[in-house]
Amino acid sequence: MAEEAQDGNWPLRKFYFVVSFDSQDNGASFQEVSDLETETQPIEYRHGNSKEFSTINMPGIAKAGNVTMKRGIFVKDTNFWNWYDAIKMNTIQRETVTIQLLDETGSPTMTWTLNNAWPTKITATDMNGDANELAVESLELSHEGLTIKNG
Repeated sequence: MAEEAQDGNWPLRKFYFVVSFDSQDNGASFQEVSDLETETQPIEYRHGNSKEFSTINMPGIAKAGNVTMKRGIFVKDTNFWNWYDAIKMNTIQRETVTIQLLDETGSPTMTWTLNNAWPTKITATDMNGDANELAVESLELSHEGLTIKNG
């Protein structure tokens, strides 16, 4: 029986995605992307006179959280460490980072775009002589806004 394409009545699967950076021609391979979030801080607003007033919540400043990406470590690949190292010279290069969730045909179904992203933290792999696991590094990005697009 041939496998049928997924229709819009089912939740998307999250394991098939690609991440791309403006400065790189090809997509970077990551095994995990997390913390794609944004929130708006509520502001309590009091209105009325001093004898009778009530409070309502109003939307305040929007805040974008840091995004964490994890990937395997490859020989002679220090692109992200070099990018992070530029912070020391106060010459950080900001990037547009695009994360696309793909369907089974490889077409984008959802796209998240991080504007003016830069690395705030890189975590090297932990090492354990008893383990038989891949070496994984973690990259945490700060950004100035998250946009979401369907398709």
